[in-house]
Amino acid sequence: MKTIKRSLIDRFYNRGYRAGIGGKSRELCPAIAGSGRDAWLSGWRDGRAASWDGLTGVSGIHCDPQIAS
Repeated sequence: MKTIKRSLIDRFYNRGYRAGIGGKSRELCPAIAGSGRDAWLSGWRDGRAASWDGLTGVSGIHCDPQIAS
């Protein structure tokens, strides 16, 4: 069975979310500029907000973009 590739923007968002939930710095963004950087930072912000709200581990499964979509 073939797998469907996700869009580049979705992948940047998911990686940013994982970095944010893990407490990483936003300076670690792999994209220099453009929509990839915007998506990564948006995911990072959402991940940081989830981390601050205590939605880590099992309690945050419903917020995880990889599982929820």
